[in-house]
Amino acid sequence: MHFKILSIFLFLLFCNNTFSQNNEAKKLFAIGEIVELESTILNEKRTLNIYLPEGYHPDSTATYQVIYLLDGSADEDFIHVAGLVQFANFPWVDILPKTIVVGIGNVDRKRDFTYPTSVKEIKEAFPTSGQSANFISFLEKELQPFIDKHYKTNSTKLLLGQSLGGLVATEILLKQPSLFSHYIIISPSLWWDDQTLLKVAPAFLTSDFQKDLSVFVGVGNEDKYKVMETDARSLFAIFQKEEKENINAHFMFFENLTHADILHLAVYDAFKALFKKEK
Repeated sequence: MHFKILSIFLFLLFCNNTFSQNNEAKKLFAIGEIVELESTILNEKRTLNIYLPEGYHPDSTATYQVIYLLDGSADEDFIHVAGLVQFANFPWVDILPKTIVVGIGNVDRKRDFTYPTSVKEIKEAFPTSGQSANFISFLEKELQPFIDKHYKTNSTKLLLGQSLGGLVATEILLKQPSLFSHYIIISPSLWWDDQTLLKVAPAFLTSDFQKDLSVFVGVGNEDKYKVMETDARSLFAIFQKEEKENINAHFMFFENLTHADILHLAVYDAFKALFKKEK
């Protein structure tokens, strides 16, 4: 009996020591930083998920381009896009320059990504909508200056948005194109407010807009939402009507993908279209 009790005691002691040793060997696996930014414009705290490329060091003289990712919460698109960026940075892939990713965590995407609408049914379905002007002001006056101050950035700034994120990205592209140098717009919800955004006179087509601008528009095969495919083509048609040497625009139709599964392949192809060097 005593032998059995001693055996059980030794077994439990061994298990406890093994568990403790395993616990001590464990380390958290982090792919970036989480920063909270207090926004005066939005009157709220915003969470930023930030991926820093391999070799990044705050004391280095190197600077990096920045992807500003809409829908950038940890449970949305941040992890996926950061992984694509890391893969595209590998020397044997060499599509994308070393890049910082700033994932902008959502509080109310329907509020932030939409401009005011007069369509009654949309207003009823999206009661908090129509505040994109504040969000765009936050990007321009608070977020970009914060990132430029605290991280080693250069002048290449890319905005990436899908769906409603693609809607607000298109609004910025048409109204304030200088806010970013590159735009990746995937399956934008340009149906909003009966497509009135497509009627806006693009600021990048004015004679005084001389900044270099690169744009990628991608859309899937939307059998249920054919208007999204049509609207994406209409957006790209704006670039085709009046070609400007300082504007580099691409369109891609993903026949075998839909709104639900387009993001990964579309973003990867966008990286290739906008950044891959000829070899």
